[in-house]
Amino acid sequence: MYTQGLDQKQKKSAADPADTPGRLAAFQARIDADEKIEPKDWMPSGYRKTLIRQMSQHAHSEIVGMLPEGNWITRAPTLRRKAILLAKVQDEAGHGLYIYGATETLGVSRDNLVADLLSGKAKYSSIFNYPTISWADIGTIGWLVDGAAIMNQIPLCRCSYGPYARAMVRVCKEESFHQRQGYEIMLELCRGTDEQKRMAQGALDRWWWPSLMMFGPSDKTSEHSAQSMAWKIKRISNDELRQKFVDVTVPQAEYLGLKMPDEDLVFDQKTGHYRFGEIDWEEFWEVLKGNGKCNRERLEARNSAHDKGRWVREAASAYAEKQAARDAA
Repeated sequence: MYTQGLDQKQKKSAADPADTPGRLAAFQARIDADEKIEPKDWMPSGYRKTLIRQMSQHAHSEIVGMLPEGNWITRAPTLRRKAILLAKVQDEAGHGLYIYGATETLGVSRDNLVADLLSGKAKYSSIFNYPTISWADIGTIGWLVDGAAIMNQIPLCRCSYGPYARAMVRVCKEESFHQRQGYEIMLELCRGTDEQKRMAQGALDRWWWPSLMMFGPSDKTSEHSAQSMAWKIKRISNDELRQKFVDVTVPQAEYLGLKMPDEDLVFDQKTGHYRFGEIDWEEFWEVLKGNGKCNRERLEARNSAHDKGRWVREAASAYAEKQAARDAA
């Protein structure tokens, strides 16, 4: 009932011509003063729409992101690794729930958000449409993918929208652990046999460029970045975050004894940054369109899980209705 009421409120606000110049100016003044915007505060329809788009895509990414790693739970090399991976996948589910909950405060129901994901209407991070071929891929996901996620998400702890910012504090703490766990897997492989070192190098070769794509398109071509920066939904631009990620990650690869799969990578003494090669943005857009290696597989897996869990949702709803009736009696 709560989310249904919010849906009606959202429809009303979307149709309400309340985005007057005076209100917009007052809202921007609050943003510029670094005030947090809360669910009951007035906000421009565009601000609300942008947050719903970004937060729902973030939540979807956490949920779909369970699949590449969940694929290795039964094949983890030791019981310890299995337990760690189980805990990590469970954490990702929790992250999705936190962010879905924060998104609901903007007047959209979780049922609608999930329906958009299952239908293919909603997007999620392109990185999760790549296969996990070896155990080293699990280490590389922790090291690179979670590392890139942390780079993206730490600034979100200062997002102008309060519920999103607060949700990200716990998410970032857990993601930091995930990144260290992934790097520890890579470190063990790189200190192992020649075959294990080759496995680690192969995983880095596969995941490096998709990890750079995680930060989104270049600032020059990004459709939403400038406005999100003005509203302080985002604090740092896509290109700045990507550069910071490269600067941090290349020395880590060197410590592991791995070679970066980029012939153009070079350290620029003048700027103090690494210059790296051109990203294949055509691949990025093709994956977003649904033409990646695992797009269809990921959606099929999510739809299957949703269908198999229907009886649980129905049972929970029936129990809640029964309890409500009992309390009202």
